[in-house]
Amino acid sequence: MNAKRTERKYLPEFVYGATDGTVTTFAVVAGAMGASFSPVIALILGFANLFADGFSMAISNYLSSKSHLELHKKNDSKCEEHKSPKRTALVTFAAFILIGFIPLLPFFVGIFSPAIEVYQFKISIALTAAAFLLIGAAKGKVVGKRSVHSAIETLVIGGTAAILAYLVGYFLQGLVA
Repeated sequence: MNAKRTERKYLPEFVYGATDGTVTTFAVVAGAMGASFSPVIALILGFANLFADGFSMAISNYLSSKSHLELHKKNDSKCEEHKSPKRTALVTFAAFILIGFIPLLPFFVGIFSPAIEVYQFKISIALTAAAFLLIGAAKGKVVGKRSVHSAIETLVIGGTAAILAYLVGYFLQGLVA
């Protein structure tokens, strides 16, 4: 199978993992910042989300793909393209971890360079927005749609989730005070 065909075959898993990894990790960071938690708490919660949610999504993807194949085998129907459940899980997990780390990057760097602590959340916002734009543009290019439209769509959807998380943290911050 050529690389271009493989790229398209596992595109849904990449987009799913990368988008959800970025959305949920940034949501945790935004919620923590909205609640006025320290950057270290945001980093701890972010990493916990990154690995636990990434693993959960990969396992769910594996079980879903495996069930899909088993259903087709049971019904003796032909699947046009068989995707390896292990590969779908691996692509989902890898995209989730690699791209989902982007919102945490300024908080991680802040451990070694405390001078950026004041700007960590703003840098995280900018990097996360860039990640959403790149995910959307890549998706658009692979499926043959306008990259700009796809990029903006992904940014709006991810940005909405981030704003919601920040507002929840902000409004509930009094519960931990």
